[in-house]
Amino acid sequence: MKKIFCGCLFYFPFIVFAQSLGQRLTTAVDQLQSDEQFKHAAIAAYVLEAKTGKVVFDKNAEMGMVPASCQKLFTSVAAFSMLGKDYRFKTEIGYDGVIKNGVLDGHLIIKGYGDPSLGSSRFSMYDHFYTLDLFNSIPLAGIKEIKGMVYADDGAFEFQTIPAGWVWEDIGNYYGAGVAALNWNENSYTLPLRSGKNIGDTVLMISQSGIQHASLLNNLTSAKAGSGDNSIIYLPPHSDEGSIEGTIPINENRFVIKGSIPDPTGNFLDQLKIYLDYHKIRYDKSLFNSYYKGKMYTDTLAYHFKKIYTQYSPSFDSINYWFLKKSVNLYGEALVKAMAYEKDKLGSTAKGIGIIKDFWSKNGIEKSALHIIDGSGLSPANRVTTKALVTILQYAQRQSWFSSFYTALPEMNGIKMKDGYIGGVRAYAGYVNAGNGAVYIFSFVVNNFDGSPATAREKIWRIFDLLK
Repeated sequence: MKKIFCGCLFYFPFIVFAQSLGQRLTTAVDQLQSDEQFKHAAIAAYVLEAKTGKVVFDKNAEMGMVPASCQKLFTSVAAFSMLGKDYRFKTEIGYDGVIKNGVLDGHLIIKGYGDPSLGSSRFSMYDHFYTLDLFNSIPLAGIKEIKGMVYADDGAFEFQTIPAGWVWEDIGNYYGAGVAALNWNENSYTLPLRSGKNIGDTVLMISQSGIQHASLLNNLTSAKAGSGDNSIIYLPPHSDEGSIEGTIPINENRFVIKGSIPDPTGNFLDQLKIYLDYHKIRYDKSLFNSYYKGKMYTDTLAYHFKKIYTQYSPSFDSINYWFLKKSVNLYGEALVKAMAYEKDKLGSTAKGIGIIKDFWSKNGIEKSALHIIDGSGLSPANRVTTKALVTILQYAQRQSWFSSFYTALPEMNGIKMKDGYIGGVRAYAGYVNAGNGAVYIFSFVVNNFDGSPATAREKIWRIFDLLK
């Protein structure tokens, strides 16, 4: 441009001052906060450069926020560090008494230690229980008849299968399944339904074979086409009565929903019973489905226990892959209890959470930044800071097992990150490989937004595009 001053001609170059990434993020987050959908929301975010540790952006990074499933990161990384990537859950089978001429004159005993993968179709080695080595060890030991009882010893874990703080609407549904020392098929079942032709028609439960020891009062009705699954199963742990409320769409001949098994140990024994019947191994049905809780019984039984076989789970890094990739809540609660068991010989959620908090307090996170009560993030009572989430991702990046952890993170919007969603909450934490060669570690959590979760996600992801 030209400017004349005092009869002289001066030339000034046109200078463009580019905004920094932090400034652009500030502008974008301010715009998000002014959006009507986020008018009453709390927003917290923290971004830093992975290589230098330089803070790029900080908004309410020390504020306690509901993290939803981003809380799984605390459990995952702590388990990698304390249990190890090669850790395996175990399940033992044995007996007390003697085996003679094909007859077990004594009791068949299965001892569980919390393996959440038994019977899960996610692992090829467990595709079908008829080929499960744990059960196959019975006939291989020469047992054709059981004269005593069939015991399931699940005293390694506490009686309560779910953490305190889980909400009533969640615990009867598959994602709210509790964990015991003996589990099967991720402690879930399928329930096929048939809806009516008209809105308001009753819904038929085609079969309840997946849940044999509980009855469900069916209050489901038919809703408009395309309305989706709006059913809720209300069935608490250790209960045999519950109900189903809500709606499914009209004109559905076979609409399948999933629920949580209220009695994991009993369900495990049901699978064993099917196996014994199929292989014609005789037993007294009146003495079946017996199990005990508590350390006193476990100690007494251990004195007489003669082990036949030990079934080991896939390694922890394989379990963690599904834990993070598909956000399986059951796996998180099993890991919390496993950490407690390995330290104190009793799988307790409260003890496991204490162990996790102690671990992180020694690795850069104040205990006051972690108000957590479960290992999966399902409880809306959890509170963590976005700075704490970034701290654990920094810690993980320095560890020898980082590649396994990184692989397990979902990839969304071109970013490796864990997401979390419960009512009114959208949370994200992960790593961004930027086009300029930098790697950013970030966490972004929104609580109490309004309206559509999908729309909220789209608006948040536009901010993440700035990191690329």
